[in-house]
Amino acid sequence: MSNTHWMIYGANGYTGRLVAEEAQRQGLTPILAGRNPASLHALGSVLGLECRVFDLADRDATHAALNGVAVVANCAGPFSATAAPMIEACIASGAHYVDITGEISVFEHAHGLDEVARAAGIALCPGVGFDVIPTDCIAACLKEAMPEATHLALGFDTGSGLSPGTAKTTVEGLKLGGKIREAGQLRDVPLGYKRRDIDFGRGLKHAVTIPWGDVATAFYSTGIGDIEVYLPVPPAAAIGMRAMDKLRPLLGRERVQEWLKAQVDKRVAGPDELTRSRLRTWVWGEVRNARGERRTARLETANGYDVTIHGVLLAVRHLLAQPGAAGYFTPSKLFGARCVEQLPGSGGIAIRG
Repeated sequence: MSNTHWMIYGANGYTGRLVAEEAQRQGLTPILAGRNPASLHALGSVLGLECRVFDLADRDATHAALNGVAVVANCAGPFSATAAPMIEACIASGAHYVDITGEISVFEHAHGLDEVARAAGIALCPGVGFDVIPTDCIAACLKEAMPEATHLALGFDTGSGLSPGTAKTTVEGLKLGGKIREAGQLRDVPLGYKRRDIDFGRGLKHAVTIPWGDVATAFYSTGIGDIEVYLPVPPAAAIGMRAMDKLRPLLGRERVQEWLKAQVDKRVAGPDELTRSRLRTWVWGEVRNARGERRTARLETANGYDVTIHGVLLAVRHLLAQPGAAGYFTPSKLFGARCVEQLPGSGGIAIRG
């Protein structure tokens, strides 16, 4: 594949716009794509970039829009709605696919298409943003440090805030509850299922399990069968999460979901550049083996949105320069176990124990 054209779908959204602006600053020329012609063309005019307007619900238009495109970076969430049709179009057109999802169902869907992607000669690598590059790299490095590990715990402490797309994904997740991996299988659990105190890198904090993408991806990166992901939450809020679990049938109703997403549109704009520059992220991981021996890892990165911006560009540059990859990949499998250390604002992964 000698083609160097690439596309940002959802370029007029919060994160897509940040990726497009940074790409243009670096001298890259992505094709901007999305379904809103007014905002898309306004952005294209400002950045001097080509625009293609299409709705993923229109299969023929989507396939036609990928003509001549080598890599698609899908930044349009919720990815439960956008990933499958875009992946289908990428397979049909021979374009590599990356996105910034953290949704477990999307990772599982992409993994299930591994053989199809191999036959098509394309790479499928969802999760090339903050979801899940930092945690995936920590998981891979811990597996290298303890090859016989049987249990993996990951987590992060951040104040990066929410974009509208991330907030809507969170709303969708309320009806699904928690999730862990146990004995190699994904398992549904209540919200805030497990609690423990963790030092993510700036002191001990109370934390609870969350249904983060690594319960899917870290299994494919490491082969470890028992995986949990933690987020710091005050003890009172942790109790509230368990109480909220009983409301999941109500929160999953279509009208309730629509109302909550409408509130997101009204109230959530995403953090501005100054706010993002002040926010850092601390990432943690722990493995243990059958003898109870443990290794821990810590990493400090820029805020989640900056990690995502530069993670997308890392992925695109890699696939344009080395287009022969084919099949399903996690970030650590495609770009290397320490690829996060290449991202601006990221430190090194430190392993102890």
